[in-house]
Amino acid sequence: MTQAQDTQTPQQVYEGLKGSIARQREVLSDMMKIPLQEIADICAEVWPDRELLGQALLSGLDSLPYCQFLYALDSDAQQISDNASHQGLLSEHFGRDRSQRPYIRDIVPAENFILSGAYMSLRAYRPSVTAIQVVRKQDKVVGFIGADFDLRDLPLTRILYEEAPQWKQIKGDPAIRGNVFLQTRVQSRLDEQLDDALVIIEELMTVHGVFHAQIHFSSSRAIIWLRNDPFRYRLLDVNELMDPEICFAYPIVDYPDNAVIKVKEIKPILESFRKLRFGDESIYLRSGSMNIFNGLIGLNFSCDGSHYIPHEEFLGKDMSFWGISSATQSK
Repeated sequence: MTQAQDTQTPQQVYEGLKGSIARQREVLSDMMKIPLQEIADICAEVWPDRELLGQALLSGLDSLPYCQFLYALDSDAQQISDNASHQGLLSEHFGRDRSQRPYIRDIVPAENFILSGAYMSLRAYRPSVTAIQVVRKQDKVVGFIGADFDLRDLPLTRILYEEAPQWKQIKGDPAIRGNVFLQTRVQSRLDEQLDDALVIIEELMTVHGVFHAQIHFSSSRAIIWLRNDPFRYRLLDVNELMDPEICFAYPIVDYPDNAVIKVKEIKPILESFRKLRFGDESIYLRSGSMNIFNGLIGLNFSCDGSHYIPHEEFLGKDMSFWGISSATQSK
């Protein structure tokens, strides 16, 4: 199987996602910096008195309504205050050594404020972040204020991340890849009637509102999602895929104007699936999918390798790109 030359590296694949995360972190940092600096200044005046620190931290929670816990740490990251929470002061963490927690290990001394990376909290075992503010007294660093946040509580903008339409290749199970040339494609029930089944799938997608279809050739089934009921999928077995009467089960729906994959492109995509299924007896298509709205084509081969390809690129590749000869295609 030829590897896509323009396949992204893992770093490139996640660049857009990381950018979205970075924007969220910037919003959070801006929201926390000023309140935490003010809390640190108040705590510096009573440092290191446990009782007075507790009262200062409780008062400071009013400016951080989404914070779960506020606490004071000395310069060695030993907790010298109770946890201040919206339920009051909690004493069980007084004296706790936090020096090995992820939000402490990454502290850069020159920084006054740091927002940690997300980590799993010990208490609730949920994704969390901690903001650390340096406390200075007479220009000397005496410790830190820690502020713990549960990610689900934070008022993030949470703009939906939109994935870049770029070719991605994912390697599968090494055990399967290592034995790929010891196997041969076994004719499935769906293979025996594949031409008819593909016509039915084309009809469901172009006329009956299916916007995402996943065809499992080896196990003779398909999974479909409909625009008028998008939160539930339907599982079609081989008998249903070969029966034209299945079209009675779904209403006729106009093909959406905002679909990335156009009506005329669905048939060539399905025909390419057929060629990839029968093109080679060792490396063959196990499953193929298409989504008309994001325009991605999913391919999973017998070597357990997967490709996710923008449909224009998929249609633009001759079958010889996949190692399939013209003689084999005509069979």
